[in-house]
Amino acid sequence: MKKLLSIFCIVSLLFSCQEALEENPKSLAVETFYNTNAEVEAALAAIYDPLRSDNAFGALYIAQLEAYTDYSFGRGSYGILTTFQGLDGNNEGRTQSMWNQFYLAIRNANIVILNVPDGANLSEEDKLKYIAEAKFLRAFVYFTMVKNWGGVPVRTEANMTEIEIPRNTAEEVYELIFEDLAFAEANLPGVAPLPGKPSLWAAKTVLADVHFYRQEYQQARDKSLEVISSENYSLVPVTVAEDFEKIYGPTVVTSSEEIFYLKFSRLSGSEGWFFVQFIHHPGSGLFGGGGYYAHYSDVVANSTLASMDRDDLRFQLWYPWNIGLGANSVLSKKFSDPDAAGGGRTAGNDYPFYRYADVLLMYAEADARASGSISSDAMEKLNMVHRRAYGYDPNMASEVDFELADYSAAMFYELVIKERGYETQMEGKRWLDLKRTGQVKERIKAATGKDVAEKHLLWPIPNSELNFNSLIDPATDQNPGY
Repeated sequence: MKKLLSIFCIVSLLFSCQEALEENPKSLAVETFYNTNAEVEAALAAIYDPLRSDNAFGALYIAQLEAYTDYSFGRGSYGILTTFQGLDGNNEGRTQSMWNQFYLAIRNANIVILNVPDGANLSEEDKLKYIAEAKFLRAFVYFTMVKNWGGVPVRTEANMTEIEIPRNTAEEVYELIFEDLAFAEANLPGVAPLPGKPSLWAAKTVLADVHFYRQEYQQARDKSLEVISSENYSLVPVTVAEDFEKIYGPTVVTSSEEIFYLKFSRLSGSEGWFFVQFIHHPGSGLFGGGGYYAHYSDVVANSTLASMDRDDLRFQLWYPWNIGLGANSVLSKKFSDPDAAGGGRTAGNDYPFYRYADVLLMYAEADARASGSISSDAMEKLNMVHRRAYGYDPNMASEVDFELADYSAAMFYELVIKERGYETQMEGKRWLDLKRTGQVKERIKAATGKDVAEKHLLWPIPNSELNFNSLIDPATDQNPGY
C-alpha cells in the first residue's frame, strides 16, 4: 500500500506541468484533456502536490505554528517566533511561500472544477465525484488561509485568470468554504477510494471544524456527531508509548482513526514528510541521521509540560536531549523515522490533519458549549481519548476517568482544551485552538512569561501578492502591524 501511495504522490509531481496549461496553452489543449478518468485523476493529484510541498504542510506551515505553542519553543530562525512579537523578514518569507503554494493548489482545483463538467468520456456520477474532491480541497485550503491571514482574495473558477482581485472579507471567504463543503458532503463517496483521498465523512469533519473555529458550537456538535454515529472510525488502542507507532509511525498506511491525512512516502526518496527533520536532533537517530531540532521544550521551565502527568503516555513521546540549554531540554518523538534515508524529504510518516480523536474532542467541547452544561455523552467522548492516553481500552470505564460530578461547565471547557493540547502536540493545531477560544495571551503568558503582540495573531499579506495586485492597498488592506 505504501508503494501505491508513493505512486499517487509521484503522479502529482508529473502533473505539476499544469502550469504549462496556463503559460503555454498550445502545448496541451483543454478540450483534449479532462476527458477521461485517468486525466482527471492526474489533474486532482496536481492539487495535492503544492499542499505537500516543503513550503506548505510538508514542513514550513507546521514548523511555524509549533513555534507558537504553550508547550514548546522555537529555536534557531524559529526562535524569534517564540517572542510572540510578529514576524521577522525570514519568517515573513516563509509565510509568503505558504501563500503562494496555497494559491497554486487553489488554482489547480479551479482548473478541475471549470473543465470536468465538459469531460467527454466521464459519467455524470464521476463528474460530481471529481468536482466534489476539488471543492473539498479548495475549501480545506481557504479554511487554512482565513485562520492565519483573515480575509484573502477569493479566486474561483469564475475569476481564476484575473490577477488583480480585491481582498475579500473573512466572512466572504467562509461563504465559499461552506458552499464548497456542502457540495463535497453531498457528492463525495462514503469510503475514500485511497488513503489520503477525502470521503463524505472527511467533508463533514471539516464542516464541523469550520463551525467549531467560528464558535458555532451547535452546528459543530451536530456535524461531529454525524461522524461519530457513522461508526466508521475508532481509536487505535495503545498500552505503552511505543504503541503510538501504530498511529503515527512511518510504515502505517492507514488506521481506524484516519479521517483525512496528507500522505507521504519515503520509498521514492523525495516524497517523504520533511517536517519530521525539524523536531529531532541529528544525534538521536530518530530521523535518518539528521535533524534541525527547531522545536524543543523544557520539563521545568515550561509550565504546560511541567504540569503534564508523567504517566500520560503522550508525555512519554518527549525524549530528553541536551541541546546546549541544560539537562531539562526535551524533543518530541511523536513523528519519527529512524530508517529514513538521510535528511530532507524522506520520512514515511503522514500528516494527521483529522483523526477520530480530533472529532471526539471537538464533539465533547461543542456539546458542552452549545448547551451550557456537561452531558454524560460529552464526558464519555473526552474519557475515550483520555483512557487511550494512559494505555486503557478507550471504550471501557477506567480508573483515570474524569467524573461528571467533579466539573462545572466552565471547568469542563478548560479540561477539554487541555486534553486537545496534549493530544495534538506537533500537529500545528494548538495555536489555532488558543486563538479560537480567545486564550492566546493568557495561556502563552502563563507558560512562557511572554506577552503576545496583537500583530502576531495574523500573518502579513505577502509582497508576492501586493506587488502584482493593485487592488490590494498595502496602506489599508495589510494586516495590522505590517
